[in-house]
Amino acid sequence: MSNEHTPLLAHGVCGLSADNAVCGIGESEGTGEASTPNAVPRKLNTFFGVMVPTVLSMFSIVLFLRTGFVVGHAGLLQGLVMLLVAYTIISLTILSICAISTNGAVQGGGAYFMISRSLGPEFGGSIGLMFFLAKVCACGVYVLGLVEALLDIFGQDPASSSALRVLPQGYWYTVLYSSIVLLLVLMVCLVGAHIFARTSFLILLVVTISLLSIYISPLALTTPLKFLITHQGPGNHTLTYNASYTGFNVTTLKDNLGSGYTVDYSTGKVMSFATVFAVMFTSCTGIMAGANMSGELKNPSAAIPKGTIIAVLYTFIVYVLLFILASSTCERTLLAQDYGFFQRINIWPPFVTIGIYCSALSAAMCSLIGASRILHALALDQLFGFPLAPAAITSRSGNPWVAVLYTWGLAQCVVFAGQLNAIAGLVTVFYLLAYAAVDLACLALEWASAPNFRPTFQVFSWHTCLLGILSCLVMMFVINPVYSSASIVLLLLLLLFLHYRSPTSSWGYISQALIFHQVRKYLLMLDVRKDHVKFWRPQVLLMVANPRSSCQLINFVNQLKKGGLFVLGHVKLGDLDTLPSDPVQQQYNFWLSLVDKLGVKAFVDLTLSPSVRQGTQHLLRITGLGGMKPNTLVLGFYDSCTPEDYFLQDPAFCESKGSGGDDFGVDLPSLQAHFPPVRHVESPRWLTPEEYVGIISDAIKMSKNVCLGRYFFQLQGEGMGTKTDGAARIIDVWPLNLLQPSSTSAASVDVCSLFLLQMACVLNMASRWRHARMRIFLCVEAESSDQGWVVKEETYRELLRKLRIRASIKIVPWDSVVQLYGQKQTQDPELEGLTKPAQALSEDFLSAVNRMLMEHSAEAAVRFLYLPRPPAHSSQSQKYLSQLEAVTYGLGPTLLIHGLTPVTCTEL
Repeated sequence: MSNEHTPLLAHGVCGLSADNAVCGIGESEGTGEASTPNAVPRKLNTFFGVMVPTVLSMFSIVLFLRTGFVVGHAGLLQGLVMLLVAYTIISLTILSICAISTNGAVQGGGAYFMISRSLGPEFGGSIGLMFFLAKVCACGVYVLGLVEALLDIFGQDPASSSALRVLPQGYWYTVLYSSIVLLLVLMVCLVGAHIFARTSFLILLVVTISLLSIYISPLALTTPLKFLITHQGPGNHTLTYNASYTGFNVTTLKDNLGSGYTVDYSTGKVMSFATVFAVMFTSCTGIMAGANMSGELKNPSAAIPKGTIIAVLYTFIVYVLLFILASSTCERTLLAQDYGFFQRINIWPPFVTIGIYCSALSAAMCSLIGASRILHALALDQLFGFPLAPAAITSRSGNPWVAVLYTWGLAQCVVFAGQLNAIAGLVTVFYLLAYAAVDLACLALEWASAPNFRPTFQVFSWHTCLLGILSCLVMMFVINPVYSSASIVLLLLLLLFLHYRSPTSSWGYISQALIFHQVRKYLLMLDVRKDHVKFWRPQVLLMVANPRSSCQLINFVNQLKKGGLFVLGHVKLGDLDTLPSDPVQQQYNFWLSLVDKLGVKAFVDLTLSPSVRQGTQHLLRITGLGGMKPNTLVLGFYDSCTPEDYFLQDPAFCESKGSGGDDFGVDLPSLQAHFPPVRHVESPRWLTPEEYVGIISDAIKMSKNVCLGRYFFQLQGEGMGTKTDGAARIIDVWPLNLLQPSSTSAASVDVCSLFLLQMACVLNMASRWRHARMRIFLCVEAESSDQGWVVKEETYRELLRKLRIRASIKIVPWDSVVQLYGQKQTQDPELEGLTKPAQALSEDFLSAVNRMLMEHSAEAAVRFLYLPRPPAHSSQSQKYLSQLEAVTYGLGPTLLIHGLTPVTCTEL
């Protein structure tokens, strides 16, 4: 494929496009979006492009503003447990990220690109949008954290007379300040990611200096400090707390080991393990910051794994040391009641203040840029259509400024939450769901055993992927079951939406790889030696000459298959020795598009053969696999009727519905042009009567059941959009051989008769026939002296009761018909020993049988008739067909059936 970052294909897929004869020939796969006119030049290396943004995103607001909150409420031990759980989850996810990012080219869009190209458009688009929302919410969290830090220094505190406290406080003021900060972030992001990437290194230096000052301060401040902390309580009451800094003290460390969950002074809610973990986990949401910059990285496949792992190890060590430092030097009251306590105990408080502002601001900018890149990638792939189309617009330098504006607008909505802790749970749930999706992508690739999944990063397995998924899902519901359930429901709705749109891409579908892998296993388990009559179902091969005249029969057989195999077979006449290439291969796409338009659940199997008979033999032998092979052959009837063109009747095949192509490169005019016009009166037949009857004989010799369908162009209500349940329909079954009256005198029922009953029952179970009435007609000689027909009727009623078939039995006296059968029938001497259907039945007898059928089955929607064995000698083929045509003339939709397979048992 020429471009891995192209929009969803409107015409053609790999191997089908005329422009790309061979998959992979053309432009380099690695060029990606760099091949576009507005492509972003790749300039960032591992350190600046991955490590720096990842470290800054993981420090964010938790490093300076929530370390005391976590230790103060959860204690050191539970805080370390939270840290260990969080980093275990992200470590498992990082293994999956490294595996996917080292398995082929990674383009712009980061995590979304990796997921979509691994799982396909449905999963990729839905999870990508969820990850985008997570980044938007995270941006709002970081902005609120920055405003919180600003108000700690400059906010008007009623208990303080400091000249610096000049900013009014309150909910709407918080929203106003957040909007101003967010506007500043927007201005920086509109300039472009490269300037931010360069300035982010300076920001990291500032944050590092601030961190060093925190670690050094306990060594310089050797004397204890007392603080008076005030908060605005309920009812405009001022709450005052006495807090202490003790320096390194064993007693302080012991007091802070256990948990002490209290009311959070910013939200007024009692904290718990889940709520504190949700806030703490926001520090772990930056592991994909480097991956989100994949479009700007020189070598993303190498930079993303290396940079992400180093950054995570570095931040983990920093957090562990900070937790130990805080719990060893500060009393619990100071930790729990002052988010910015690091400023109070620093040798020079502005160090911490500057660190807070820099880390929060850089994390907000990183989230806004990362989210905009994801949105830009979604817009380029055209998964969600018009609403996201403007987000594909970029500046001359390649900056997706419209996507940045989209992201800024949504982040502006997030800041209306007013409090950081209030939305921390939602952010954490979104991120956990995104991480679970990355693990799922890697797990699916590993389970699919695709030969092309060869990541250079090998430190992972399906066990780590599965453990990562389970841990993410468990922690989601521990944090907030409501948010978790809602996010999963939203994800499923997005999946259904994208599945309904049926986008097709050149990315590949992991679902197809998994299905292939599993189906192969199940086919090997499907042992034909274990077949049992009670689990028999029709597995049909329907031979189609021209679907223009066969669509009604195709739809009918789709109802008749009862969850069994349904294959459309077609024989193209020709000899491969005289052709430069196989003409059949190019036809599959048109037939599959026909199946899609008809809405039938069928496979397609085509073959090239010098004759239709030989081609049908090929298909009967080789169609299917293992235990899934056709057991029933269905043919259209061989008569002189001029077929009707179904394409001219069904609106789905009309130009008025638009000539836009399907997702596999077949538009409506091409589909119509591919199938030739229907045969008219003067058209020569490709199939002779001898060859047609020979096909029936071949199928019987191969122990296949045979069905011949006639007049199915008259059957209405079998189309894809039909909602009928068949309440007004009647199914008529004539289970006895009408061309051999002598066989009807026997009270027993042969295999073919039982097969007719079974096929009628199968049809009666179909969705559009479930309420149809079924009638069984028994032809009897009422004037017979032995009254054997009474016994026959009772035998059939008992048989229907044992087989649990709901049908009414109709007794048809046909003495007058039998009288015409008889003594005058002659047989050629050379045909002695042949089967009785080869007899030259009189026209009077055949007409009488036809009149009897017309009289009793005129109102039926479909009729099931007994198909006699074909003659053994080919010279009798025309006579055999003439007899069948005479009997069924003018009947309406009729299925003549010859069954060889035992399909039911009265002992079941």
